[in-house]
Amino acid sequence: MPVILLIRHGENDYVKMNRLAGRLPDVHLNNNGQKQAQALAEKLKEAPIKAVYSSPLERALETAAPIAQPLGLEVQLREGLIEIDYGEWQDQRIKVLSRTKLWKLVQGSPSRMRFPNGEAFADAQYRIIKDLDAIASQYEPKDLLVCVSHSDPIKLAVAYFLGMPIDTFQRLSIAPASITALYLGDSGCQLLRLNCESTISFPKS
Repeated sequence: MPVILLIRHGENDYVKMNRLAGRLPDVHLNNNGQKQAQALAEKLKEAPIKAVYSSPLERALETAAPIAQPLGLEVQLREGLIEIDYGEWQDQRIKVLSRTKLWKLVQGSPSRMRFPNGEAFADAQYRIIKDLDAIASQYEPKDLLVCVSHSDPIKLAVAYFLGMPIDTFQRLSIAPASITALYLGDSGCQLLRLNCESTISFPKS
């Protein structure tokens, strides 16, 4: 089974304003996010990456494309890597949502949380794990893959593969344009990097 680099998309104005973009269309990287994507591409251009996968949302694609281009790879879209469906919470400010009764559930007991007219954390975790397993099954041990996704799906994936209860996944932090590296072995998973923004490096092949 391969090593998967789970990369959160770069900054966009929703991140900057602390607002939930969810699955809204036309949410693009801002200037800083574009610089972050280029920095990731520069960092990874010598890495022996076999494939680049991405959530279909624009901000993820705009992060994945600069990584794939110098490697001569095409970005492959995966619906399983998409952001959580926040339902009625989509497009809302975190500051406002944090005053609602459901906020305590989101932070303290996310296993019981389903967003109003949206997705449950548990369902989202199952979705991304199923997709990562399907991707990983196509590759050889120690192959290196990139999967560009979103903060909560990445945190949910890490929590699952480390055997963390879903109610503890909010303790993890995933910054924009960060790299989290997981080795998915037949006998278990190893977390190689978490939320790494600038210190990860690869030898030239």
